[in-house]
Amino acid sequence: MPAPAHHLDPRLLRAFVTVAEELHFTRAATRLYVAQQALSRDVRRLERELGTELFVRTTRQVTLTADGERLVPYARRMLAAQEELLAAFGQVRPLLVDLNSPGLGTPRRVLHRARALAPEYELMARYESGLTGAAGELLAGRIDASFGRFAGLDPALRRQLAHQLVRYEPMAIVLPEDHRLASLEEVPLAALAGETVYAGAGNPRTPEWTDLARRLFDGRGIEIAAPSPLAVGDEEFQRVMARTRCPVLAVVDFPAMPGSVRRRLVGPVPLSPVSLVWRKGAEHPALDVLRRAAGEVGREEGWSRVPDGGWMPEADRLACGD
Repeated sequence: MPAPAHHLDPRLLRAFVTVAEELHFTRAATRLYVAQQALSRDVRRLERELGTELFVRTTRQVTLTADGERLVPYARRMLAAQEELLAAFGQVRPLLVDLNSPGLGTPRRVLHRARALAPEYELMARYESGLTGAAGELLAGRIDASFGRFAGLDPALRRQLAHQLVRYEPMAIVLPEDHRLASLEEVPLAALAGETVYAGAGNPRTPEWTDLARRLFDGRGIEIAAPSPLAVGDEEFQRVMARTRCPVLAVVDFPAMPGSVRRRLVGPVPLSPVSLVWRKGAEHPALDVLRRAAGEVGREEGWSRVPDGGWMPEADRLACGD
């Protein structure tokens, strides 16, 4: 017999909403920091308690059923009401932290440190794929913090946001393993002359990254690949590389992908400034912990030092106070 709605576990609703947003169980599990099997069990349990199927699952895709579509707004309202209730009685709601992409190590390491520093707070991962995309979510209050290139945001957005430098991250190039430059341990920028490089052109969520690539490639004979379907996360980048066979501009902690190699760029060493970003005036005790974690990890790793021969646009030097 289906459970009455008022007996539904909020954890099950959160699992459902996350899968409904991602339409991908692996990405949803990564976002919630749970095992995929556990997430699947929670969704199945919710389906049993409601007495209906919420998703159509095939080996190729996940889609919402009609009942799933109908449940989404109700589930979101119930979760929001729970947060309001906890806040009214002095309980701290979860801090929603955008890690940009599941494979990137810098935001993930900061989040892990924050969780270790303050296990009494719940810090939940989100993946908005780009700081420009996350900025609107920050201003709307749908997420609390994000990471990325602050200087690349529109000035109107920057005026409403605060940031803290986390890392000057060296940039890299991801090459098909049979590329002419794949045998090099480091790739000089001059060696990329004549190449067309994927840098997210046309992605409305990451123009700050494409702008950084454009500034880096200017005058060096390197072209940016024409806009292509949105690539978010490891699987999509593998798909782009398999189809286009062109190099991909990345950072040094970008995850290894089958059939490719990642090489640091040198001559000069291009840097991608990574900041922790939040809405001006936002208050949350876990946000303070997140800022502390960013500072600790950055100092331990020497992330805020600009290496000899390091390059970044002047706008980034000014924004980061270097």
